[in-house]
Formats: sequence, structure tokens, C-alpha cells
Amino acid sequence: MTIRFFLCFFYFAFVALRAQTLEVPFLAGRVNDTAGMLSAATLEALEQTLKAHEDSTSNQVVVLTIPGLQGEVLEDFSLRVAETWKIGRAHNDNGVLLLIARDDRAVRIEVGSGLEGDLPDITCGRIIRNEIVPHFRDGDFDGGVRNGVHAILAAIQGAYVASDEPSSSELDWKGRLLMLFVFSIVVGMFTYICAVSEGFSGWFLYFFLIPFWFAFPLVILGTQGGMTAFGAYLFGIGGLKLWLSFSPKGKAQQKKWSKKWGGSTGGGWRSSSGGSSGRSGSSGGGFSGGGGSFSGGGASGRW
Repeated sequence: MTIRFFLCFFYFAFVALRAQTLEVPFLAGRVNDTAGMLSAATLEALEQTLKAHEDSTSNQVVVLTIPGLQGEVLEDFSLRVAETWKIGRAHNDNGVLLLIARDDRAVRIEVGSGLEGDLPDITCGRIIRNEIVPHFRDGDFDGGVRNGVHAILAAIQGAYVASDEPSSSELDWKGRLLMLFVFSIVVGMFTYICAVSEGFSGWFLYFFLIPFWFAFPLVILGTQGGMTAFGAYLFGIGGLKLWLSFSPKGKAQQKKWSKKWGGSTGGGWRSSSGGSSGRSGSSGGGFSGGGGSFSGGGASGRW
């Protein structure tokens, strides 16, 4: 009796959980407006634009609007839709899904594995922030979706230029000050170790730190300041290590530093180790995914 009770309990709990899962809508075309957000003219125009892009490149870009997420996580549902529809060509994985959840005021661009190089997360975020959200906030859903689609296609073709390219102005002075503090402590410590370490380990650490000295100062100090700091590291620390490694005075000085820092002269530095209904654009003879796969790349936003 007890076993039957628990079996029935888990069965009905499973059924209830399944009932609460938002169904993936039927793929009716390249533009699937189940939330009724777009005009007929926009539906038709986007359908033709996306069809022409697919015919010329084989990339599949699909738009889906839904009334709401019904408690689902946006990123999880978006990935489920993309995988269910299999947007993109098999082996190329060149599909993109633009998903808009109307009542949740949420939007996501889901990118197939094969297009993540052309549509990295940061670019998807800028498209949402610059091209889609401003129109949505004004109630212009046609304009937001249209601009978003055109920006996605432009990015795939390498022609999209965001209006907010990375610069030091993206961070307020407090954020930059915090980054500078962390950078100075962490990278500064390893730079010191790099300078005083003898042999292979010191040179390995020198080359290992080059990307850090290139990227972080650019964000913290801007282009001019960042390149100045990078040059100072590249030539300053590099020149110092050459002097310490090859000149008699430099070798003597490095031995003193190594003794003071590490307690020995020989080792250098070591480390220890779907069911929804809605409208869609005319697909001109049917439309289906081509077997593409996704790995969760893309970006999300809200308006």
C-alpha cells in the first residue's frame, strides 16, 4: 500500500511538473509571432529578408515572439526552442534565434555553435541594448525586431559596428579604481616575481602576463593609457630581464634578488602545483530547421 501511494504521488507530481513546462511552439516560418507583436507588413518583409539571407549563405535566422515565459528561465527556454527546431545546417551549426517574451519584457539572441565567432556574446548584447531595447521601450516592436534582425545579419557578415564600442567610459571611476587596485595587487605581484625569477620560469611568466597587461589597462585607462602601460611592461620588464639575464652586473643583481625573495639562487620562481498559436511570415513552400546545434552562446536583455 505504501509503495503504491508513493508511486502514485511521484507520477502525479511528474505530470504536474510537465504540465507547467512551457511548450515549444510549432515552427511555422522564419518569423513566428505567437504574441501578436508585429504588423503584417513587418512579418512579410522580415520573412523575405531572412529567406534571401539563407539562400545566399545557408545561415538560418529565426524570430519567435511569445506572450510570456510562464515561470521558465529565458535562457533555458531559448536553448530548448533552438534545439527543438534545430535551426541551422547540420555540421555547420549556423543558426540564430531571436526570442522575445512580451509580458516578461525580455529578449534573447541564441547563437549556434558555428556562428559564435561572428556573433560573440558581447556583440549580441550590444545589438539588444542598442538596436532592440530603445524601440521596445517606445512601444515600437516592429522597429525593434526589424533593427535587431538587420544588425544580426550585418554582424554575421562582419559589417555591424556598435555605437558603444568598448572604452574606459563604460565604467564609472569607482569601477575603474577597483579594477586598478585588483590589477595592481594580483598582476603586480606576478610581474615582480617575473622580474626577479631566473631562467625559464621567469621568461615563461613574462610571456604569460602579456595578455593581461594588454587587456586590463585598455579597459581601465582607455586606449592611450592602456597602450602606454602595455608598452612599459613589454619593453620595460622585457629590457630589465634581458639585462638581468645577460650582463654580469645584471646576473649579480638577480642573484641578490633571488636570495632575498626565494631564499635560494638556483630555482627561480616555482608554483605549487510547440502548442502556441500565432502569426508567421509566409515561408514560401514550408520551412524547417536543418539540424543545427547550440551550446548556449548569445545574450539576453530586458526593456
